[in-house]
Amino acid sequence: MVVGTLKIEFLLFDNRSLKGKRKVVRSMIDRVKSRFNAAIAEVGSNDKWQKIELGVSTVGNDRRHVDSSLNHILDFLESLCLAQIVNTEIDIINM
Repeated sequence: MVVGTLKIEFLLFDNRSLKGKRKVVRSMIDRVKSRFNAAIAEVGSNDKWQKIELGVSTVGNDRRHVDSSLNHILDFLESLCLAQIVNTEIDIINM
C-alpha cells in the first residue's frame, strides 16, 4: 500500500475577511472532490484570512500513480487561479 500526502499553502492578496476566504476554500475543496478520487481538507491557518493551508491524501498500490495523482491535483488547483501557491510538500509512504 502506498499513501501520498500533499500540503499546499496559498496566499490571498485581495481578500479582506474570513468569509471571503471560506468561499475560496470551499470552492477549491468542492472542485477537487468532484474531479479526483482524493481526500482534501483545510489543515491549518484557520483564523488567518490571507493564508490557506490545504491537505490532500491519496492511497494506491503504485508509487508512480499516487505521485502522478498528487501532481495532477496540484496542477489543477494552480490552474484555478483563486490564490497564489507559495509552498508545497509531497510525501509518499510505502507501507
